[in-house]
Amino acid sequence: MDAIISLRDVTKSFGSHTVLKDISFDIPRGKTSAIMGPSGTGKSVLLKNIIGLLRPDHGEIWIDGEETVRMKEKDLYRVRRKFGVLFQDGALFGSLSLYDNIAFPLREHTRKSESDIKDIVHEKAELVGLLDHLKKHPGEVSGGMKKRAGLARALVMDPEIVFFDEPDSGLDPVRVAYLDELVKKMQEETGATIIIITHNIPSVMRTADYVAVLFRSGLVRFATRQEMVDTDDPIIRQFLSGKAAGPIGMDELATEQSDMERELVERAERRDRSREHELEQERDRDILQV
Repeated sequence: MDAIISLRDVTKSFGSHTVLKDISFDIPRGKTSAIMGPSGTGKSVLLKNIIGLLRPDHGEIWIDGEETVRMKEKDLYRVRRKFGVLFQDGALFGSLSLYDNIAFPLREHTRKSESDIKDIVHEKAELVGLLDHLKKHPGEVSGGMKKRAGLARALVMDPEIVFFDEPDSGLDPVRVAYLDELVKKMQEETGATIIIITHNIPSVMRTADYVAVLFRSGLVRFATRQEMVDTDDPIIRQFLSGKAAGPIGMDELATEQSDMERELVERAERRDRSREHELEQERDRDILQV
């Protein structure tokens, strides 16, 4: 596997709380990888360490063959030019039009002419379906359009690696499905490596080639989507199925199940058994009718 990002024993703490502990895996070049896990497991912290907004306390992060943890700020700035980032809310400038928001990185980080910038902005806006809305401001468009504008802005520098930090937050299921297809289309047309931080299981099943699951500061597993679906690991099976019963509890930091959690798990299991019984009765009635 040709890895564009390699993590080796990455550990990060805030005070006495360890958020990431000995995280090691390789992210394949030119594929879509999803980083998942319960809330509070350090997914966004891991993303910030990869980008270089945070530095791990221990370990190595290799970006396209260069180790960045001990890299000088000047060199890290150069490596960051390989990145495009779509933040949760799009992170658009409210006072700028969508056109100017998308053009912003080009004006800040290149010496391109306004004519060249216009061509690039129109190209990326067309890719995300915003060509007819470029004069509008963020306050005049929907959440989905803000996300697409944020994606277009993330792509204007033709990054090799595109990060999505919970891109589906605030979107309804239909818009999420459209965004998923847009991500697939963009990846196929650009060949970029995509890394998605998300909780959305259906979205991951539609978009990801590889999946990482974090739990209690550590990596449970990084593997292909199908290998994760087929695994017998109880943590991964519980997370992907969205069931209450399993090693993942309500409190990410707790090591023992509370009385409330046990009651809720029992309620969920009774409901599942009841539903299974209803389905069996429906099948029996169908057989009798035949």
